[in-house]
Amino acid sequence: MKSDNQIHRDVLEELRWDPTTSIAEIAVAAKDGVVTLSGRISSFAQKAAALRAAERVAGVKAVADDLEVKLPSSLERGDTEIAHQVVEALRWDVEVPTDRVKAKVSSGWITLEGEVEWQFERSAAERAVRYLTGVKGVTNLLVVQPKGVSTFEVGQKIRDALRRSAERNAERIVVEAADGYVTLKGRVRSWAERQDAERAAWSAPGVREVKDDIMIGL
Repeated sequence: MKSDNQIHRDVLEELRWDPTTSIAEIAVAAKDGVVTLSGRISSFAQKAAALRAAERVAGVKAVADDLEVKLPSSLERGDTEIAHQVVEALRWDVEVPTDRVKAKVSSGWITLEGEVEWQFERSAAERAVRYLTGVKGVTNLLVVQPKGVSTFEVGQKIRDALRRSAERNAERIVVEAADGYVTLKGRVRSWAERQDAERAAWSAPGVREVKDDIMIGL
């Protein structure tokens, strides 16, 4: 098991290594495997990148987000201008069903609403607007409402995906599926492996919600 000091150093190194983050503006704290990122950064895209970088580090059990987006004056945009950018960004992304996604903008913060059939569509909609100029944050309220698939088929497809992508740990993960709701249990070695398992669950047809109860540690 890594010490908090080692996790702290590794997170700092990961932030320095990632060219999309600004390490000079980010403070890192680690306690009992929980990493807290704090400070003011100049874009929501940098915030998202910093959180992803911390989550990639082995030994990290959770990431607390105390980062504040403070846009420089040159990047400030009115809500109307941002809203027009959002409409165009969603329209040009082939993975987003634009007829099912609605967006609202308030003080630079985007809220996505509506229903989609797949988790990748939900993720694509957020990704499409995350990097727009003037955006301070994104709240993704899109609901995954899939077509009917049997409970057995959902569970089996997730287990097969876990075996393909993480064979060594597949047997340590228990999949429970009922009416489109999936619960993952077990233990993996890192936050990244836990996220891989969750992504595999979301990729199965018929999944509308995933509860991740996987624990991290040997």
